[in-house]
Amino acid sequence: MFRDTSMDYYTKEEVAELWNRNMSFTDEELLDMDETEFRARVRERSHHTLEIQVYYAAYRNKVLKKEQADYTKRLLRIWKERVLSEELPEYKYASFLIEAADALSRGEKVDLMPYKPTPVTKEMESHFFTILKERRSVREFTDEDVPDEVLEKILDAGLWAAHGCNVQSIRYVIVREKNEPGLFKGSDVPGGPIHLVICQDMRCYRANCFTPVRNQLLDAGAAGQNIVLAAHAAGLEGVWLTFPNQEFCDRLREKFNLPEYIRLVTYVDVGYGDQTPHPPLRGDVKDAILGRF
Repeated sequence: MFRDTSMDYYTKEEVAELWNRNMSFTDEELLDMDETEFRARVRERSHHTLEIQVYYAAYRNKVLKKEQADYTKRLLRIWKERVLSEELPEYKYASFLIEAADALSRGEKVDLMPYKPTPVTKEMESHFFTILKERRSVREFTDEDVPDEVLEKILDAGLWAAHGCNVQSIRYVIVREKNEPGLFKGSDVPGGPIHLVICQDMRCYRANCFTPVRNQLLDAGAAGQNIVLAAHAAGLEGVWLTFPNQEFCDRLREKFNLPEYIRLVTYVDVGYGDQTPHPPLRGDVKDAILGRF
């Protein structure tokens, strides 16, 4: 019988135990905690103990418990004791959630309309599906240099991909082939002028240690999909690749002195395309639907 070994889910009892452990850190442990892990915990705990509850209560006109924001308030108190910047995104977002939770606990309304997404017009919809369906895996490139600001725009799109429990593990290594010729030799397809390596900082998953491995890899996959689409939208082309073996990863880890907590997952080669592949035609969506219930 086929067994999906990536589905390493925990039992309800194990999840409850890990949840309690996540909530039982002392102030001293939180003060001494690695900064990356602590910030991930602020994001993850704010998500699980406050964000979901705030939006539920605001939408359904419910009154939140007065103590709903207490744990996040404690984390931000520790944040200040650690003298971390209050301009960092997780601090700002957690502060917003606390303010909203306190208002809801007093029976007040919370106006979320300022954060409503821009309405999608028919033109925007058309452009999105054009980018989606006309993106190709391109393996030939011109010699034109890609500016750093274009690469950063593309990588920023990867950071905005969906990420489980908002622990934000995605990290990058940018390698220009002209600066490190042959380093990526061994891939099964011709490489591009720029290699965008998608990594994960595994310290972030200590904040949610019951995340299955499959879910962790999906976080990197979501970033990769955003990156290839953003590259096409920004006028580049590219190809999404995988590491052929452990030796390949070890070579990169040693070259860039990457610590053990950085996991190399996949990479995307990009540049200005010099190839126009025929669309790899897809089957009908009706044939992909296993059932309607």
